[in-house]
Amino acid sequence: MTTNQQIVLEFIQACNSRDINKMMAMFDSTDCVFHNIPWEPLSGIEAIREFLQNMFNSSSEIDWQIHNIAETTTGTVLTERTDRFRFSGKPMEVPVMGAFDLRNGKITAWRDYFDTEQVKSQLPTEQDSA
Repeated sequence: MTTNQQIVLEFIQACNSRDINKMMAMFDSTDCVFHNIPWEPLSGIEAIREFLQNMFNSSSEIDWQIHNIAETTTGTVLTERTDRFRFSGKPMEVPVMGAFDLRNGKITAWRDYFDTEQVKSQLPTEQDSA
């Protein structure tokens, strides 16, 4: 396993542990982007922190499982994952393909690709909250 792959594994483990400070320390604080495709990208450390904090606050469980990990010749780490959450007591499971660009041991870009319709179909509704 390469150094970049190990960094991404540690990042996912920090997410599963809800360790936002460790996650944020793994980003290049001067140049970083998080993009949930096809939504708008989030640029900068504070925007990414806010998104992750909202995710942690709204989900009672987070369990991201990596099935496969690889690295391109240019150093981009690719992950095939299943991301599991629990929102308002309702489970959600989403297949995700992630791409992480790293420079000098820090994440500069994180892109996740998934089926947004599958996500929307699993989100809690008002009936779930009643």
